[in-house]
Amino acid sequence: MAAINSGADAVYIGAARFGAREAAGNQYSDIQALVRYAHRCWARVYVTVNTLLYDHELEPAGKLIGELYELGVDAIIIQDMGLLELDLPPLPLFASTQMHNHTPERIAFLEKVGIRRVILARELSLEQISRIRQSTSLELESFIHGALCVSYSGQCYMSYALGGRSGNRGQCAQPCRKRYALQNASGKLLAQGRHLLSLRDLNLSGGLGDLLEAGIRSFKIEGRLKDRAYVTNVVSHYRQELDALLEGRGLRRSSSGRSFAGFSPNLDKTFNRGYTRYFLRGRGEAVTSWDTPKATGELVGRVVSLGAGFFTLDQEVQLAPGDGLCFFDGQELRGTRVRRLEGKAVYPEKLEGLRTGLAVYRNHDRLFLAALEKSQPRRKIWVHFTLGEAPGGLRLEALDEDGVQAFQTLDCSLEPAEKPQQARLALEKQLGKLGGTLFELRSLQLDLPQIPFVPVAALNELRRQAVERLETAREAARPREQGGILKNAAPFPETELTFRGNVLNHKAAAFYRRHGVNRIEPAAESGLDLHGQVVMTTRYCLRYELDACPLKEKRSRLEEPLRLVDEEGHVFRLRFDCKRCVMEVILEPGA
Repeated sequence: MAAINSGADAVYIGAARFGAREAAGNQYSDIQALVRYAHRCWARVYVTVNTLLYDHELEPAGKLIGELYELGVDAIIIQDMGLLELDLPPLPLFASTQMHNHTPERIAFLEKVGIRRVILARELSLEQISRIRQSTSLELESFIHGALCVSYSGQCYMSYALGGRSGNRGQCAQPCRKRYALQNASGKLLAQGRHLLSLRDLNLSGGLGDLLEAGIRSFKIEGRLKDRAYVTNVVSHYRQELDALLEGRGLRRSSSGRSFAGFSPNLDKTFNRGYTRYFLRGRGEAVTSWDTPKATGELVGRVVSLGAGFFTLDQEVQLAPGDGLCFFDGQELRGTRVRRLEGKAVYPEKLEGLRTGLAVYRNHDRLFLAALEKSQPRRKIWVHFTLGEAPGGLRLEALDEDGVQAFQTLDCSLEPAEKPQQARLALEKQLGKLGGTLFELRSLQLDLPQIPFVPVAALNELRRQAVERLETAREAARPREQGGILKNAAPFPETELTFRGNVLNHKAAAFYRRHGVNRIEPAAESGLDLHGQVVMTTRYCLRYELDACPLKEKRSRLEEPLRLVDEEGHVFRLRFDCKRCVMEVILEPGA
């Protein structure tokens, strides 16, 4: 609801089961309440049913989708193609990024089988997105903000291989955020105790215009398990950015109303691990967060001096008592809070670990978050009222910004007011009292030969009933989309699928066979031993990060193969496919 209030055109939400974040499920009653809330402003609610399914889960998943259809949700996001073999209600189906949506061929195929929208792989560049746009008429959705999976989504099996918790089943244990050592072929340590697979968070706020030009029509913020402050801040920021771009291109948002944040959004002020554009414009900028997978916040300066219970920084920063600060003591992230300030002197709760030269970050801005909490963003739809005569009284017509109309009549005497100016002001005041509704009065037209006297209570009732009728008319006029599975034999781009094809049930296998796949290895979650197998495929490249990319003119040389070793002693060999520009992580036998 905070996302809707802040201007989101749609939200994704997990149901009680089968969502790619097992801990983020919601009950039917909550989903139904959200659907009603969102639909008032023609915003949409999409439900995630995007895990791989065992055979015994297919029927419950199909039943769940049927129940969600009855609740009025607008689309379902899926990963398991076995669902396309079921008799589903006519809901639009979206292809989750877990389906490895990274080539024009794969996405053109999805269009042929009835998928309505594709959520693209986060790793794609603008050039790749443009090529995909040219190959399909499907709606294209792109992530623009939030946490990044280091692996291509749907192609990470590390969590399952190490502990049986499958990311493709919504149970990822996030081994990518752990500490690792990096060794060369001789066992020499190239790095130790670093978060070598941990990425910064995505921030494409500076690339929205380019994404629009490339053909993106839905911009996705990763916000699962985030708090209200994060959702409100980030959605408000992107709403403002996108509105300015849409207006300049003659485009319009897909939902109704305008959002009023009540504060100045700032992406640095809520959870982030530092930001990256990832590969939107190719390789080059920093993408990693090797020091910590936690949020460090914004840099406020470096320590220049220490005193009795205080420290000073090398620059002026508006800190406040209660602000949270953090810094690195060696490789350990430490934190403290500001107790008080005296000039340039900052008195924290504790000085332990601080020393001159250390960078200090603010990861909790008390005043900003307090202002955000008080802001209560609201969303309003403009409405124009016309008050005129009707047989036996008055007629109030409401016309909203979407062209939806409704009217209500009031039986009353039309005796001229003794004080016309005061009566006019009373009409304008009472009809404009829309504060408790979704609407905001844009203009009021009085089509009356003379201003009558109308009791305040009668005016209030007229306004209330007109608004109720407008809400009913809006629900009748709300755009609705239907989907439909297209059962055919359109050829899938590949004729063989390894376990990385993620085929876990007999329905999915039947789907792919009908589409020309003649060899199918069961999914990892069928119980495969993954020792010696690729457990992660990623565009992120440690060889590139160590300035040892063989495609660079000037490069250092590493004694390969390189190996990652986690704190439990698991060993992973790194294999580099420069032709595809990917790194593969292989679980060593016996690890």
